[in-house]
Amino acid sequence: MAIENTLTPYAPRVLSVARVMAGLIFLAHGTQKIVGFPASQMNPPAFSIYWFAGVIEIVAGVLIALGLFTRPAAFIASGTMAVAYFHSHAPQGFFPALNGGDAAILYCFFFLYLVFAGPGPWSIDASRGKG
Repeated sequence: MAIENTLTPYAPRVLSVARVMAGLIFLAHGTQKIVGFPASQMNPPAFSIYWFAGVIEIVAGVLIALGLFTRPAAFIASGTMAVAYFHSHAPQGFFPALNGGDAAILYCFFFLYLVFAGPGPWSIDASRGKG
């Protein structure tokens, strides 16, 4: 039996686990900006672009982690990370590993994937029949 045949049945559940983890880590980026936890040097002024990014990270992070309104939340989160990359990272240099934008790119494309793949079976959306 090929390894694909052994692992493929687990793909939807692993998608759910990956979605939860990405949502929680994204949430932590937002809480770092908005409430200072985990501790950070970043304390953006209210209603600045970084403040709005933090609010989006908190709200979208919670929704994505729960699997609630996953596709629209992931769409907004993906766009936010694209803007973050081109606004804050790309001007510092071409290579993402050097300009600090590798996480923004990974979030952008993982969230874009969720827009198309959906939340997976372990989600509120799936339990509501909206997955």
